Amino acid sequence: MNNILSVLTGAFIAVMITFNGELGSRTGNYLSSVIIHIVGLMVIIGILIITKSKLKIDKEVPIYMYSAGAIGVFTVLFNNITFSTLGVSLTIALGLFGQSMASIVIDHYGLLGMKVIKFNPNKLVGLVLIILGIIVMAIF
Repeated sequence: MNNILSVLTGAFIAVMITFNGELGSRTGNYLSSVIIHIVGLMVIIGILIITKSKLKIDKEVPIYMYSAGAIGVFTVLFNNITFSTLGVSLTIALGLFGQSMASIVIDHYGLLGMKVIKFNPNKLVGLVLIILGIIVMAIF
C-alpha cells in the first residue's frame, strides 16, 4: 500500500507543479504562493474538522522541525519560478536529483535525527541514470 501511495504522491507532484506554475504565470509567483498555501490551510482545516482531530503541540519536538512549512513555501516558489522556463518534466527531474543527493547525505551522516545508512556505491547507478535523464530532457 505504501508503494502505491508513493507513486500516487509522485503523480500529484507533477499535477501540482503544473497547476502551481500556471497559477504563478497568471498571478505572479509570490501571490500564487500565498494563494496555494491559503488553499492548503483551508483543506487541512477541513480534514481536521471532518476527522475530529485535535491539534497537539509536543513541546519535546525540536524547533527546527517546524521549519518544514518554510521549506514548503520555498519549494513551491522555486518550482513556480523554474516551471515557466524548464517545464514540468525537467523541473521534476532536477528536483528528483536534488532530493536524491540531499537524502543520500542525510542518510550517510544521520542528519536531522535520522538513522545512519552509509552510502552504498550501487546508488551511483541511480544517480547516473537521473543525470542522463536530465541531460536528455535538456537537450531534446
